[in-house]
Amino acid sequence: MDAPLLETRGLRVKYGNVEALHGIDIAARQGEIVSILGANGAGKSTTLRAISGLLRPSGGEIRYDGKPAAGIPAHERVRLGIAQAPEGRRIFGTLTVRENLILGAFTRTDKEEIAASAAWIYKLFPVLEARRLQLAGTLSGGEQQMLAIGRALMAKPRVLLLDEPSLGLAPLLVKAIFRTLREINEQTGVTVVLVEQNARAALKLAHRGYVMEVGRIVLEGPAATLASDPKVQAAYLGGKTGA
Repeated sequence: MDAPLLETRGLRVKYGNVEALHGIDIAARQGEIVSILGANGAGKSTTLRAISGLLRPSGGEIRYDGKPAAGIPAHERVRLGIAQAPEGRRIFGTLTVRENLILGAFTRTDKEEIAASAAWIYKLFPVLEARRLQLAGTLSGGEQQMLAIGRALMAKPRVLLLDEPSLGLAPLLVKAIFRTLREINEQTGVTVVLVEQNARAALKLAHRGYVMEVGRIVLEGPAATLASDPKVQAAYLGGKTGA
């Protein structure tokens, strides 16, 4: 079996004196879609922020492409190939759609390839091309989510971290975005680590999954196995879980 492209080993994170992650082990191999499920406050978003370099772990390690990531600042992790579309989208509302996308390529200098990446993203999300000169703050919630994903993809990542991409979106739009995520994975081989409140959609998309409870991994396995697990069905598949 291939070595993980991204993994955490005994990862711990504290907020002040409160430990949010109690030594978690997560792995994602090249080309995998891995989903992290859990209730509100389980530590899912904290895990992504630690991986992307926005939080400093208090223990354990994060390894990327076989090497420790400790001490590498967030912007350098983007340069190495780890990009995140954060919860709440956090696009730059006073900039245009096109300007937001170009900012996503801040680590790149290959102008022709940057233009090609933007053209590809417009093909994935045609509405963004139609609105490319529109201020991002005037987009709908779904359009802003497409822009947040597109901006992360402009970095040409090997690992794409997605934090609650379906949050606040209508079911039909969620289906459309998840179809596009599968297309992105199949076209590029990018590894996706997905934190998602819609457990049913997440497990349908993912190859493997983890279930977190209060900062610990309590279940892991193939997505289909988790989807058929009675505990997962009772806790998460009767409806949507919180972030």
